[in-house]
Amino acid sequence: MAEVDEQVISIFDADNHYWEPSDAFTRYRNPKYADRGVLVKDVDGRVRYVVHGELHPWVPGPGDVNPRPRPGALFDYFAGRTSKADVAHMLTCEDPSEHPEWFERDARLDVMDEQGLEAVWMFPSQGVCMEGPMQPDVEAAVDIYRGFNRWLDDEWGFAYRDRIFAAPYLTLSDLDLAVDELEWVIERGARVVALRPGPVFTPEGLKSPADPVFDPFWARVAEAELVTAVHAGFDDGYREVEDAMARAWGYAGRRREGPVSSLMFYEPFVDAMMHHRLIHDFLGALVAHGIFRRHPGLRVASVENGATWVPDLLGALRRLHSQHAGMFDKHPVDQFHDNVWVAPFVEDDVGELARHVPVERILFGSDWPHAEGVAHPRDFLEKLAGFPVADRRKIMRDNARRLVWP
Repeated sequence: MAEVDEQVISIFDADNHYWEPSDAFTRYRNPKYADRGVLVKDVDGRVRYVVHGELHPWVPGPGDVNPRPRPGALFDYFAGRTSKADVAHMLTCEDPSEHPEWFERDARLDVMDEQGLEAVWMFPSQGVCMEGPMQPDVEAAVDIYRGFNRWLDDEWGFAYRDRIFAAPYLTLSDLDLAVDELEWVIERGARVVALRPGPVFTPEGLKSPADPVFDPFWARVAEAELVTAVHAGFDDGYREVEDAMARAWGYAGRRREGPVSSLMFYEPFVDAMMHHRLIHDFLGALVAHGIFRRHPGLRVASVENGATWVPDLLGALRRLHSQHAGMFDKHPVDQFHDNVWVAPFVEDDVGELARHVPVERILFGSDWPHAEGVAHPRDFLEKLAGFPVADRRKIMRDNARRLVWP
């Protein structure tokens, strides 16, 4: 580890997070939607998020008034080395008032200096889990994310000191408003934007994000040379798919019955079979529906979706190409390699990923300060011990640098 540290001095982390305080979704919301979308309410003595009259199924409540996990607490669990019982107490052991770096950009810069991070992409912790549960109320969802982006600009900025690149969250549910919002974040200096990896919720129903109807949005993204980061969250876009699969194998639905925690929300078998299905299908749809041929300058980064799905998707694209002559004027795997970057999970085999995509398309993301990531971003260097020094530098810094400053 010491030798690697000496050779990789600075790091660009493509997956950092803040915790949202109690007013993140309400500070700028339109009073018209005060009783719709995400509500912040006192429920049995705790401040909770309420959507459609029910507690949010995944997120306990605002990050400033609820205990938070210890960074890296779930690392061994997701790597299959420990059980839920071993980590349960670590998921609520941190007092947010003792961690200003989770809420304040200058305090975060101090921590970044200690961690050896030259720059980060900064994503919502809870904002990525809100769009799906708000559906089918498209109007409220669009307005709440518009307000959320203004809160984000206030508190973090979109390119603070060219070190913290907080990603505004965009939704395609209303194309005209999406283009307006895109122009606003570009004017405010955004270099990275966050988009939900899944079908687009529209008043007419679900649509592929690569449907040509959305081309005005994608054309502007490409023209502005923005990075589109598709970050995992809690999603309802595949509810029918998940429920159909569950019923086919004898379950009432994807969700476990009775009171459950966020770690035990899904039936385990259903969760295992659907794991990574959404990002696999989302990126497959972008390629198959022609978005990279119509907008070859697009740069899409998959963040916190892992990487074990990549070989299966590339195999599916190869079959599609060979079995449907003329469907692609450029090989779909080449399109993926040219336009898609992947940040593996901290427990993934990065060497295996490098067998399927160029090393120039691999990003480092620590998920800090979440429980699922590493306790210290530099711990990820251990995963790259078998890579040449030049490739370690690409993964840990240079690839993200080139995306932000093309």
